[in-house]
Amino acid sequence: MVLFPNCKINLGLRVLRRREDGYHDLETVFYPIPLYDILEAVRSPELRFTPTGRDIPGDASGNLVLRAFRLLKADFPDLPAVHVYLHKRIPVGGGLGGGSSDGAWMLRLLNEQFGLDLGMDRMNQYALTLGSDCPFFLRTGPALGRGRGEQLDPIPIDLSGYSILLINPGIHCITARVFAQCRPDAGGPSLRSIVSTPVPAWRDTLVNALEAPVFADYPVLRDIKDQLYERGALYASVSGSGSCMFGIFRKGTADDKGWDAAFEVISIPGEK
Repeated sequence: MVLFPNCKINLGLRVLRRREDGYHDLETVFYPIPLYDILEAVRSPELRFTPTGRDIPGDASGNLVLRAFRLLKADFPDLPAVHVYLHKRIPVGGGLGGGSSDGAWMLRLLNEQFGLDLGMDRMNQYALTLGSDCPFFLRTGPALGRGRGEQLDPIPIDLSGYSILLINPGIHCITARVFAQCRPDAGGPSLRSIVSTPVPAWRDTLVNALEAPVFADYPVLRDIKDQLYERGALYASVSGSGSCMFGIFRKGTADDKGWDAAFEVISIPGEK
């Protein structure tokens, strides 16, 4: 079976408070975008993992697709071993959730391929074990995320009539460091109310609270945001804790030419 895990951008992110368990309560809007990895699993005498495409840093044994398999294997001992093929197209470590998506889609793949008959509640529990944003990737549409990001409510946002430009500067932001430097603030309007306004109004109202520590560590990311606005973006921001930046443009106006050769530029045209 072959599936295509997608990534996401964050439309705003509020850090509300630090929790006793070390996590933060936050509010964010997860928006899925059509940039995909390719995930396949076939029966095998033993568990194997073959990554291709983009380099994946760290020990391969800790990859979320393998952790997803082991989670299910612990509860379903008869689950057969598989050879997992993962072709990475989503930038790694850029705040786009590609690894989380791979893990969540691996749960979906195993559930469907081997008839485990897991309902959404059980799938959510497994996904949350893998990571705070993994439950989002079990769904198909935009969602308002609260708590650690796992409390999800559908939200009616449609950016398919716009173009999105992703800028990957190739910088790895350490998520724990970014959160440690941010200042929790539970005041202000909810993101639900902000994103209900027209996209051009977001520039002055829709804020990712993690931008301040990210920009302090990497001023080049602030420069990229400025360039996105100079090139006509209606809204620009860092995604998650970075380092990928994105700009939302009127359809057909996103210019992917003339950027610094050190940056990877990914153009996602609108569908309407």
